[in-house]
Amino acid sequence: MRGFKIFFIAVFVTTFWQVSAMPVPAEICNRVVAIVNNEVITLHELNGKIRQLSGVEPSLLEAQNKEGYLDARRKVLDLLIDETIAHDKINEIGIEVTQKELEAAVERIKERNQLTHEDLISGLAGQGLTYEQYLENFKKEMEQMRLIDFEVKSKIIIREESIKQYYDDHGYEFRSHEKVRLAIIILKNENPEGPIAPSLSMKAEEIVTRIKAGEDFGDLARRYSQGPGAAEGGDLGFFNPAQLDTDLRETIETMAVGEVSGPIVSPAGIQIIKVLEKQETGVKTLEEVRDAIYDALYKEEINKRFSSWIKGLREQAYIKIIF
Repeated sequence: MRGFKIFFIAVFVTTFWQVSAMPVPAEICNRVVAIVNNEVITLHELNGKIRQLSGVEPSLLEAQNKEGYLDARRKVLDLLIDETIAHDKINEIGIEVTQKELEAAVERIKERNQLTHEDLISGLAGQGLTYEQYLENFKKEMEQMRLIDFEVKSKIIIREESIKQYYDDHGYEFRSHEKVRLAIIILKNENPEGPIAPSLSMKAEEIVTRIKAGEDFGDLARRYSQGPGAAEGGDLGFFNPAQLDTDLRETIETMAVGEVSGPIVSPAGIQIIKVLEKQETGVKTLEEVRDAIYDALYKEEINKRFSSWIKGLREQAYIKIIF
């Protein structure tokens, strides 16, 4: 989630997974639900925020799980209160995003995601947003990120000893697990209930012989394989050996990279396996993961400092919740 919202809990992700398609009458009244200093937060704004975060009408969420909904609604209201406090601080400091800066940022987003303007408009419509509403929301997010830069980020220093300590304490995170990349040729048994037809066995032996004679495994897979990845020369990508069938795993363990198995017979048919690549278990060095650790520590420090900073502002603000 871009901007200010990355510092808050995405309250609906774990609370509501499925919502009944049965229509529920929407709440049509509007009223003040909170007062923050000289600003008010309305029920309309609260419902709009819930709709934005969940993608679902609040009335449907309430109908599915009222207790969970009320808890989530309070958290969303807390988010709106924090945003209102932050907005007051933005005005106090004089942070401003110009129309030119806003339009340039939108253009970067369209370029990064290879979107035309029409694509963007269509996508927003699917979310129930107009382009003008999108610009308004995006401008607020840009202002809030500048506030974070001003109040929090500029004061953060990540020291080398902290990076080293994180590496020592979280070494398990930087282990690269064993992987094997496989290609496969599958000849299906037309009658899985019966024995493998002699003609199928002969075809498998012929393919193996041709591979050993120098013919390309991928070409033969594209021509003869009846299994997944045939169009890609039988390449199935990487697997954790633990994910594979026991017999297949034991066969692969003894094979070298580039080696091709003999025909492997099962009731479903015959498989011919080629080991394309093996990656052994190991631990990445500190130098390999330094940037990732820095980013993790930086985000953690931002969250901690921002939470402390906004908590201080809340303690100084006049807040009245009306439910």
